[in-house]
Amino acid sequence: MRRKTCIAMLLAGGQGSRLGILTKNMAKPAVPFGGKYRIIDFPLSNCSNSGIDVVGVLTQYQPLELNAYLGSGQPWDLDRTNGGVFVLPPYVKGKEGQWYSGTANAIYQNIGFIKQYDPEYVIVLSGDHIYKMDYNAMLQHHIKTGADATIAVFEVPWDEASRFGIMNTDETGKIMEFEEKPARPKNNLASMGVYVFTWPVLLNYLVRDAADKTSSNDFGKNIIPSMLADGREMQAYRFSGYWKDVGTIESLWEANMDLLTDPPRFNLYENRFRIYARNPVMPPHYIGEGARVHNSMVTEGCEVFGNVEHSLLFYGVYIEKGAVVENAVIMPGARVMAGAVVRRAIVGENAEINPGCTVGQESGKIAVVGSNVRLPDNFNVKAGEMADAEFVAKAEGGRETV
Repeated sequence: MRRKTCIAMLLAGGQGSRLGILTKNMAKPAVPFGGKYRIIDFPLSNCSNSGIDVVGVLTQYQPLELNAYLGSGQPWDLDRTNGGVFVLPPYVKGKEGQWYSGTANAIYQNIGFIKQYDPEYVIVLSGDHIYKMDYNAMLQHHIKTGADATIAVFEVPWDEASRFGIMNTDETGKIMEFEEKPARPKNNLASMGVYVFTWPVLLNYLVRDAADKTSSNDFGKNIIPSMLADGREMQAYRFSGYWKDVGTIESLWEANMDLLTDPPRFNLYENRFRIYARNPVMPPHYIGEGARVHNSMVTEGCEVFGNVEHSLLFYGVYIEKGAVVENAVIMPGARVMAGAVVRRAIVGENAEINPGCTVGQESGKIAVVGSNVRLPDNFNVKAGEMADAEFVAKAEGGRETV
């Protein structure tokens, strides 16, 4: 197997529990985003656009839909003879086998895969963020500075800094201290979950960490602090583009809404740095007579006869005459019927919002309807509520709803 200078390892096994019913039956990286994409399309496209042609995708929680979506890697130009995209679930080795116990353990369990390519550098990525980034520019910064590890950082609002791992640096960008979700952060440089490591150095720390029975086997909690404690050269790489952690219902909704600003806060239309995806072949969208669509993203296969305002309609969505959709994210194949009103909400794949239903409100938290859920006529989902089949059945006194 031909040697590679750099390969990528993409962590895509997270449950995404804060996304509630949206990740009940799928891994977080498989969640739809932006009308025609899945979250994982963004790091995969970044790899393709950065010239990285070996990507190991580490899966664990509810991997079926994600595995099917990845396929051979063709949409991202990763169906290579000498390289490509590889799905790497936990597996039994000899008499031993276990789930990935942490982000570092996931890489540790796949040391054999990495060694096949004998790389000089390994990029470790999270599969649950929305951004466009040239990883090659970050790699060149890593090489130029002679770092053992380089961590991409992004300035977050001060009032959100305690949600992230925070990097404290000197004037040269050298990382002096790392704080995992500090109560009183010293600065607002947050880790983006994008790491470049010199491979022999990382290998040493992975082996050490695996031997430590007290370790959480996590990059942020264990590997990075250990490298700092040993005085390793660690650099922060500042990223100034759009980056969003879509780990909550609110942040996922906000990131989708960011596509609708003028100009868009996150631009999907740049030809020089495209985002690729696996999409079904569908007919053009159709806007019916009398329909009203304003400041919205309408994808192929949609049929719209009602009113749509400041919303995203994924492929195959049907909006019946008399339906109202405002400030909403309607995922693939969902149907909103006559007299239904959907506001400040996320409607999951193939859900059906029947006549007279109300989902969400003009203000307040985001309402969610789960995938494949059918709301009975005149059903109400309030702001902040999550309606799955159990929620509907309970509200209807146990009546079959799906």
